[in-house]
Amino acid sequence: MSRATRRSHDRLILAIGLPALGALAADPLVSLVDTAFVGRLSTTALAALGIDAAIFGLAFFAFNFLAYGVTPLVATARGAGDDEQAARIISNALAGAVGLGILVTVALQIVAEPALDLMGASQTVGAEALGYLRIRALAAPAVLIITLGHGAFRGHQDTRTPLYVTLGFNLVNLVLDPLLIFGAGWGLEGAAVATLIAQWVGAGWFLVLLRRRLGVRFGGVVVSELRGLLRVGRDVLIRTSALLVTFTMATRVAATVGDPEVAAHQVGIQILFFLALSIDGLAIAAQSLIARFIGERRDRDAWDISIRLLELGAFVGVAFLVVLVLSRSVIPGWFTNEPEVLDSIDSMWWVLAAMQPLAALVYVWDGIVMGAAEFSYGAAAMVVSAIAAIGTLLLVVPLGWGLAGVWWGIGVLTIVRALTLGWWHFRPRGSLRVVAGSA
Repeated sequence: MSRATRRSHDRLILAIGLPALGALAADPLVSLVDTAFVGRLSTTALAALGIDAAIFGLAFFAFNFLAYGVTPLVATARGAGDDEQAARIISNALAGAVGLGILVTVALQIVAEPALDLMGASQTVGAEALGYLRIRALAAPAVLIITLGHGAFRGHQDTRTPLYVTLGFNLVNLVLDPLLIFGAGWGLEGAAVATLIAQWVGAGWFLVLLRRRLGVRFGGVVVSELRGLLRVGRDVLIRTSALLVTFTMATRVAATVGDPEVAAHQVGIQILFFLALSIDGLAIAAQSLIARFIGERRDRDAWDISIRLLELGAFVGVAFLVVLVLSRSVIPGWFTNEPEVLDSIDSMWWVLAAMQPLAALVYVWDGIVMGAAEFSYGAAAMVVSAIAAIGTLLLVVPLGWGLAGVWWGIGVLTIVRALTLGWWHFRPRGSLRVVAGSA
């Protein structure tokens, strides 16, 4: 790869990756703002919000395919010069988002009380949580439209628009929260109404932009294309479920080891997730740009930019390793001052730090695999990795490995993911490598 080509690719990556990172960072603001204001009401209200947040997280995690799947499909169609097909893909995905959103709303209204019981909510907390849950459930279609909007604009190599929309509807929530929670005296339900309005503002904004900027026509559904998108959804669901099961298992094992250990594990997981979020800008750039180059039949560029993305990912991963090593005596104190918890954090800190360079490569490889539309392989690779990690986690308690053993299990997940994704990328007859070699 020449220096000029590298600079050209770097400009493309930064143009997509930085705004995407900003949107990713801004996305959790609705929950953070709600938490900040609700925390001033009462402990009961805050507990209710925490339980509701967990339920919504489980309800919506399956629909990531509306962003992850739509991005490469749209980018490939546009790369091939078929803007009409790109618009059809978005239109079909929009129909799916609205339909699935309505189903989620109905399902949450039906199972609201049993779900709160299953989460172990006390009678007092459950009563607070129920109203918030029923109101926020009405925003389910809006949440899925927003998710689709992110994927559609990423497919058009535009990550600035989703950033502006995300910041915009978060500002609406920020203004409405104190007015409805305290001014109107609606309490926790006021937070739900504020979020409901904000998310529908975001969804409406995206709908207008999809029509005006991307030429999407809201009409009939092409069944064959919708079926293809749902197949992508199946693969993304399998991948996400395998990852979720692994991390849930890790938390369960940490809880079995002891209370200080599970508290320390929670700190480690939050740091791991934050660092992963910081790499996701590169993964989104991979999804969008590789799909575009494949559609344009720019085979050499598809290969070259995949290598450059891995180089950048490795650089960031090493930087994270250095930061964690140098801050070992500082960062844990931000979360706790309990000596037992601090000792437990110290026992797993080196594993967390050491896995960062490889973890960064894995996150980038995920984006490369999705950009190449190899969703089935990505799902299979994650299942294999999860099985290896869970097998390791099952040995932690019998062999007395402690919290460090739990993180060895997470390390095994990362290593096997790297092996499976790296093999796909670099194998002699790999889809990107073969094409690049013939370019």
